Amino acid sequence: MNHGFWNNLPRPFFALAPMYDVTDAAFRKIIAKYGKPHVFYTEFTSTDGLMSAGREKLLHHLKFSEIEHPIVAQVFGAKPEKFQQTAQLVHELGFDGLDINMGCPDKNIIKGGSCAALYNNPSLAKEIVLASQQGAKDMPVSVKIRIGDTKIDWENWIATLLEAKPAAIAIHLRTRKEMSKVPAHWELMPEIVKFIQEQTTPETRPIIMGNGDVMNLTEAKQKASASGCDGVMLGRGIFGNPWLFNESKPNPTKEEKLQALLEHVQIYNEIFNGVKPFDIMKRHFKAYIHGFDGANELRTELYECKTAQEVEAVISKHF
Repeated sequence: MNHGFWNNLPRPFFALAPMYDVTDAAFRKIIAKYGKPHVFYTEFTSTDGLMSAGREKLLHHLKFSEIEHPIVAQVFGAKPEKFQQTAQLVHELGFDGLDINMGCPDKNIIKGGSCAALYNNPSLAKEIVLASQQGAKDMPVSVKIRIGDTKIDWENWIATLLEAKPAAIAIHLRTRKEMSKVPAHWELMPEIVKFIQEQTTPETRPIIMGNGDVMNLTEAKQKASASGCDGVMLGRGIFGNPWLFNESKPNPTKEEKLQALLEHVQIYNEIFNGVKPFDIMKRHFKAYIHGFDGANELRTELYECKTAQEVEAVISKHF
């Protein structure tokens, strides 16, 4: 069984959760500078799209910088042959791992039978992991899942996935129906960890991560200690706070946040100008300036900006 880089991580380790149109190559580069996690993931990308004639339009999701290693490419789909081909591409691009999203609850995506829809087709999910491993060569393949569809029911689901021997498994402790509307069920994590340990040998046991409602490293350490999982995945706490994984920087100053915002905008422009709309960058503005005196006025002006140069001018005017 190939665990790859996963075996070299500390215990516990902390990973940045993949979030579409949030944790793109620009934001990850800023995070790598100010507070690098142990593991990065890309935004998720469609295997169908990556293997289509229009793949060039999607390859920006797989951009990364060398300072991000180890970095895992996350993909989704429902056709094993597309996963095998995508795994070959991801390997050629120099990623450290491939992750299969089996947890996204978006209705438009699960209509196609992928992501959280795979919970109801565990045999296909297993086949997808096996096909990905064939294409990945020496690159480890992992999965990200939820603990049920309309109700909590994870034993058979996880047992079937374990038959494919994934290198790592990240468990979002909610069902598909719950989305993010209820607190994550961290009380179940010790039982899930024990179940996985009992179903596997030390050689075939995947690295186990917990995910859901963890906002900082203090909470992450507590969750890992209480549950016995190997690592914890953090997501929402990263908004406006590229120092999330930096224990030596718990309270960045206003000036430091504005400097990070400026760098973020400039890098976004360098990487995505003409590829992604500038408006996507705006979802970060509110988080960066939260709690500032005059934040409402500043936010209004920032939302009117259409270029990195305009953002720089607005910030220079206020500070």
